Amino acid sequence: MQEKISSFKSPAKKHQPPGLTILYEDRDIIVVDKINGLLTIGSEGERQKTAYFLLTDYVRKGNSRSKNRVFIVHRLDKDTSGILVFAKNELAKRCLQDNWHEFSKKYVAVVHGKLPNKEGEIISYLAENTAHRVYSVKDAEKGKFSKTGYQVLKESRHFSLLEINLFTGRKNQIRVHFAEMGHAVLGDKMYGEKEKGVKRLALHSFSIRILHPFSKKEMIFETEIPLYFKTLVNLNDSKKEERKT
Repeated sequence: MQEKISSFKSPAKKHQPPGLTILYEDRDIIVVDKINGLLTIGSEGERQKTAYFLLTDYVRKGNSRSKNRVFIVHRLDKDTSGILVFAKNELAKRCLQDNWHEFSKKYVAVVHGKLPNKEGEIISYLAENTAHRVYSVKDAEKGKFSKTGYQVLKESRHFSLLEINLFTGRKNQIRVHFAEMGHAVLGDKMYGEKEKGVKRLALHSFSIRILHPFSKKEMIFETEIPLYFKTLVNLNDSKKEERKT
């Protein structure tokens, strides 16, 4: 049975953890929409301003002695926004992770230029160097198999809005694949170009289809395409033309 989540009543805004919108919650899972700029889990330099920390505090409902916590199922880069799924117990975490490769994960991105093929797949083996930069290699023994599907949704003179199907979830996979094609994700400071006036990395996880870890019901979670992305492909070029005339 397929269930597209629409009937869940999200908590009032004042009860939402900062930087997160709760899309769905039950006794086993919690699904949120994360803003860009927020870590999924702590780093050496930041422990508290993370989705993990904020949601653990949320499920403890202000009781510091509570043993309630959330469990990491997957991650989004700090500067990527969108849907994150957390488990609320160890067994749910294992069930979700064991089947994660079978679930559907879709993103939207704004990339530079116009793609010659309006839909297709990118396949490579991804490796990481000592500077934590990811890149493609031809040798299967030196990298991890990675596959990204895409379809162009809209084009402007300088940018393309893509729907991306993430078949494998390697570190920085989407950003690396499109940068190596010559169509870097807008706002990507590591794999693209440093650009003035760009507000954020134009990458957003907008749709996830999973099976609930215990009921096995198919659940689909979706968010809107960020308004900024729409602005990039609809308005930027026309405004430039207006300034020229």
